[in-house]
Amino acid sequence: MKMFKLIEDVPSAYKKGTRFFLISHSEFIGVKSYVLLAEDLKGKIEVTEEELRSNFVTIH
Repeated sequence: MKMFKLIEDVPSAYKKGTRFFLISHSEFIGVKSYVLLAEDLKGKIEVTEEELRSNFVTIH
């Protein structure tokens, strides 16, 4: 399972360094979206491919 680490704070939601699991991804008319689940299982966020690349780092 892929894991990502947040590299910038998300206002009022998650702090820098929070880890997320990639739980699903989809593509509709060329726009890719990803659903990430926080490591502590307290919440999910949906991001576009551009947001994923700019705000997250892959952890292996």
